[in-house]
Amino acid sequence: MFKRFRRLRINETLRNLVQETTLTTNDFIYPLFVKEGENIKIEVSSMPGVFQMSIDEILKECEYLYSIGLKSIILFGIPDVKDSVGSECLCEESIIARTIKAIKAKFPDMFIVTDLCFCEYTDHGHCGILDPRTGTVDNDKTLEISAQQAIVHAKAGVDMIAPSGMMDGIIETLRTALDENGYEDLPIMAYSTKFASAYYGPFRDVAESSPSFGDRRTYQMNPANRLEALEESLEDEKQGADILMVKPALSFMDVIRDVRNNTNLPVCAYNVSGEYAMIKHAGNAGLIDYEKVMMETLLSFKRAGADLIITYHAKEACELLNK
Repeated sequence: MFKRFRRLRINETLRNLVQETTLTTNDFIYPLFVKEGENIKIEVSSMPGVFQMSIDEILKECEYLYSIGLKSIILFGIPDVKDSVGSECLCEESIIARTIKAIKAKFPDMFIVTDLCFCEYTDHGHCGILDPRTGTVDNDKTLEISAQQAIVHAKAGVDMIAPSGMMDGIIETLRTALDENGYEDLPIMAYSTKFASAYYGPFRDVAESSPSFGDRRTYQMNPANRLEALEESLEDEKQGADILMVKPALSFMDVIRDVRNNTNLPVCAYNVSGEYAMIKHAGNAGLIDYEKVMMETLLSFKRAGADLIITYHAKEACELLNK
């Protein structure tokens, strides 16, 4: 006798009872981009609905986010002044440090993650100190200043640090620095498997972080490499990462599942700017049902094995989940 799968699909209540994967407002981390100045809220044309905001506008945004149950954000800084080593982000009054303090003063329960990198702060747009001999990022010198940046974020009151530069040894370096400075309980979310992807294009518009020359293939991962992707994440787990990440998400759900099957740590999927922009622009053009495609895409990340999702869709998703 053949199996009648439809028995569990005919009644809506029963369909809901047996649904294997669900989304809640607790699944999401929402990216915010902070810029110097006041009363600044600039929409990014390549990412409709995403803005560069000054600190005062970030506070208004956080008030609304909290009201819809979206209580986790990840901050990216856009400084006025850039130099070869990203000095601005190493200062205790950096734009990120000031933003953390301002948010915590008004919304102490807002969970703040900080992206720890240098691409937004360097005049060359690469993710650390350049080695003049090779023309790429000097791994070990960048580790040294990454530790300094982590302490700046910790002192400002951040809840979790997420280093995104794909430097070898970054998790061990940050864990050691944080522990030695009394921040043993501050978690690290590793950008443990981050690919050199073409999907990042719109992010570089909003974060003003495009490389002035070359690309990032000497430190970010080859999108063709599935085994190396798993090895990268498992190495970060050994070094002390508290959460692992796969970035991008949409074209790498096989990697999300590989990581999920090989670790007991929480796994984060970063639904990146290009993925967001494709759905957003298609929806605006009337080519798809935007809300349904958005929610189906987010659900697919969880089905693939993600426990949490960084996404520019987070605000709209929470608004729908609250209906």
